[in-house]
Amino acid sequence: MRQKPGRQKEPAEKVGGAIGGVIGLLIVIVIGAIVGWLASLIVKGSGSGLLMDVIFGIGGSILAGYVLPLVGINLGGWAGSFIAALVGAIILILIVRLIRKGA
Repeated sequence: MRQKPGRQKEPAEKVGGAIGGVIGLLIVIVIGAIVGWLASLIVKGSGSGLLMDVIFGIGGSILAGYVLPLVGINLGGWAGSFIAALVGAIILILIVRLIRKGA
């Protein structure tokens, strides 16, 4: 029985897609950590730790990616995206700080 010419590519494409997904996730975590760490330095954070820095960085990126376009702000490019994520992380840290003081 002969295989179709493109059948051998399918498993390789699936493996390549999975590896690309893992690498993408690692990039998100590293950039999130950097953004969260910078944001905690800017707002003179109490040192929430690496995990919280990553969460603030990723959460801030999501927040900025959703809120900034709603108010008509588009920074564009990778530098603009980094700045937007930083601003979002700062806002997120300030919100969490307000919630903790109120509790």
